[in-house]
Amino acid sequence: MAMQKITLGTVAAIAITALLVSVLGALMATQTFNNTATIKTAGIGVYSDTGFTQKVTSLDWGTLTPGETKIKTLYIRNEGSTQISLSMSVGNWTPPSTSDYITVIWNRQGTILNVGSSTSATFTLSVSQSITGITSFTFDITITGTEHT
Repeated sequence: MAMQKITLGTVAAIAITALLVSVLGALMATQTFNNTATIKTAGIGVYSDTGFTQKVTSLDWGTLTPGETKIKTLYIRNEGSTQISLSMSVGNWTPPSTSDYITVIWNRQGTILNVGSSTSATFTLSVSQSITGITSFTFDITITGTEHT
């Protein structure tokens, strides 16, 4: 039977580990206590009416002609628990070349909304006079409310 040589460092490590397990096991205790907090949320609602009863999930711009501009008014409400700054982006154009001929802008970029407050927003869609080859299209408007500090 061959004997293995154990170093003094190995013996010390085993002894310290055993001591820590013994001490920690003997001194461990737990206590549970209740916690409360409020989480800030940045939430917005987009509506087609001033009574805030008709949420907007899509917007129909109708039939457009080259060179035409159409305006739609929607109502934005801060439904979160913190003051927000509004921004808008447009994307997901189908077909993708549509964005070369059609622009969408609004009048509320950077508007600050307090909790529970609202504002009307005017969206303007403009079709280039030089549009060709596009007979129908879709796109997404994203309105973002970012916490304003």
